[in-house]
Amino acid sequence: MAITNGALLNSVPAPVQQTLVTNYLDFNQDMGWAQQYLPDLMEKEAEVFGPRTISGFLSQVGAEEAMQADQVIWSEQGRLHLSYKCDIDADHVITIQSDIDGNGYAEAGMLTHGVRLNDTVIVAAPTGVYKGVVTVIGTGATGADITVKTYDGTTIPTSGNTAQQATTLLVYGSEYAKGVGYNQKGGTHSDTRGANEPDFKTFSNKPIIMKDYYEVSGSDTARIGWVETATEEGGAGYLWYLKAEADTRARFTDYLEMAMLEGEKGLDATSETAVDDFLYGADGGERVGTEGLFAAITSRGNVTSGITGVNAATDLAEFDAILAEFDKQGAIEENMMFVNRATSLAMDDMLASMNSYGAGGTSYGVFDNSEDMALNLGFSGFRRGSYDFYKSDFRYLNDLATRGGINAAYAAGAIRGVMIPAGTSTVYDQMLGKNLKRPFLHVRYRASQTDDRRLKTWVTGSVGAATSALDAMQIHMLSERCLITQGANNFMLMK
Repeated sequence: MAITNGALLNSVPAPVQQTLVTNYLDFNQDMGWAQQYLPDLMEKEAEVFGPRTISGFLSQVGAEEAMQADQVIWSEQGRLHLSYKCDIDADHVITIQSDIDGNGYAEAGMLTHGVRLNDTVIVAAPTGVYKGVVTVIGTGATGADITVKTYDGTTIPTSGNTAQQATTLLVYGSEYAKGVGYNQKGGTHSDTRGANEPDFKTFSNKPIIMKDYYEVSGSDTARIGWVETATEEGGAGYLWYLKAEADTRARFTDYLEMAMLEGEKGLDATSETAVDDFLYGADGGERVGTEGLFAAITSRGNVTSGITGVNAATDLAEFDAILAEFDKQGAIEENMMFVNRATSLAMDDMLASMNSYGAGGTSYGVFDNSEDMALNLGFSGFRRGSYDFYKSDFRYLNDLATRGGINAAYAAGAIRGVMIPAGTSTVYDQMLGKNLKRPFLHVRYRASQTDDRRLKTWVTGSVGAATSALDAMQIHMLSERCLITQGANNFMLMK
């Protein structure tokens, strides 16, 4: 079944910089003043799109906090146990390439690993799983090369250079001979075992400055209209500029949230781009952009495209794969899902199919449905394994004028939803010099005793409180902010 939109669908963006004839009744155009009957004017403006704003998502899942610097730097714990991705060459030497979370392949290997002599390890190679003891560790440029002798005397086969990082190595303990120290093997070995230092990862983000303004001439502020307008904030009246200003403010508020979701960080300050040249000049040397939620999850989190490739997370097999991935990460048991309409309905169908009466439609959603009550065909949450998932519609992903339109235009790159862990994370704050508990998502905005740039608004012109000779009223809006996504490895982006 196809849905065809009407030719006169009221979906054309309204804001323009000139007066339109459609804003007024022109009796001379069709009817003329000579007609004998006056039309019945419906002066109340019809609200045909429902709530048009999409803001509110970040306020549900995060918090806001002031900052006084040009960037935010935070550190996150590294993994506790030593696990690495490796290669095995033709001489059966294991070369450590990256930690278990790494994706890059280093030709020279990872020289700063934590594997030491006498460590007992599990080696999962393409040909099997082997257990043994580390007997040799290279030095200098060969520091990533180690030799493992197995307990059963088997030689670990080569994986070949074509199978890059095809082998996984896990340290599970150590074993020493009697009466020897850390730096000895049988009383004669002199290589130093060395001590392991805790590892952590440092991330940063920078705020961006966002601006907008609305302007109306002094004459137009004193002109009454015949249409009674209404705004999302509940205000109403016959002065059109009041609605226009309210719509500009509502759109700017949405931009504040959309920028935190969609923001992209430019290259480092040493790499000039056209955007950097446009904003700061040819020798600006500034890093432009900011890392939004979607970019943070894509680069540091998890992405699922669904088993069928049509809708993400629409069957239990896909959810089981998601659970397995969460088990590898922080294993946070409560997660909130914000999804588009298609994915929400697909999840409802998936959960309903688990009920033996679901196919007949007699028990779908609320399992005590009766003929005297409305049939509930939806689910707000469910539990699978040890994980709880709470589902909510995400208007931003549905609205044709926001991400909904982008998803429709390019289905291959569509974002169907996002999973966000509930609770807080413990991080080290560089500014305060101590560990703090914060929501996984929070917005940082610039503020001081002199200027609060969370959402700054001021009026200029000669209308009202006159501040200049301009025969107009200008309402300015400004914000400087960025989004901090902590523990992105616990997030899941559904595409």
